[in-house]
Amino acid sequence: MQISVLLFAGLAELAGERTIQLTLPEGATVQDLLQAASSQYPALSSLLGSCFISVNQEYAKPDTAIRAGDEIAILPPVSGGQDPRFAITTEPLSADKLVKLVSNPHAGAVLAFVGTVREFTHGQRTVLLAYEAYEPMAVEKMKQIASEVEERWPGTKLAMHHRIGELAIEEIAVVAAVATPHRKAAFEAGEYAIERLKQIVPIWKKEIWEDGSEWKGHQQGPWNPTALPDDVERS
Repeated sequence: MQISVLLFAGLAELAGERTIQLTLPEGATVQDLLQAASSQYPALSSLLGSCFISVNQEYAKPDTAIRAGDEIAILPPVSGGQDPRFAITTEPLSADKLVKLVSNPHAGAVLAFVGTVREFTHGQRTVLLAYEAYEPMAVEKMKQIASEVEERWPGTKLAMHHRIGELAIEEIAVVAAVATPHRKAAFEAGEYAIERLKQIVPIWKKEIWEDGSEWKGHQQGPWNPTALPDDVERS
């Protein structure tokens, strides 16, 4: 049977349309519908695991039967399913906000790194910086860093936010906060996280000077985001 399915928010953007058509066997369930959507529309796969299905304007369970003529909708989480610990944003950043995101009863230490726009670099006066990012990939790479941190320092919780757009001198460009059971791990994990951010997160900055401008990378030598974590050079 042919089923029309309504999409909303991020799902509609991924599919490029508000309604999709699915081919399902007679007696199919909501679970079958989700599997069919993932198979027939692969672009939706990344979000389907956190979505709910409504059948005739009622939330449905995985074993709910689907019938021809039912009004079906796939509903993404209201928040978009994003983890608030990781973000690319045009809004001003707050270290306090990230500290709250990682603080927990098991943490004996919380450390926040705040990266700001400095006025002079190698003797050249900066007027402002402009940041650009490949946003969805940048967030996924931040999550990857959090996984690496947790593996190396068990019990560590990480949050990272990076601002994009034009930033004036002294404005905050990036905040990384870690919460760990013990003090030493907080310093080690915090340094690791920010160096990995420079290495693998697709963010670029344009330095705008009094007499010109130039796009800059991480300034740690040749950029190689496929390098292993142990190849990170500190600066």
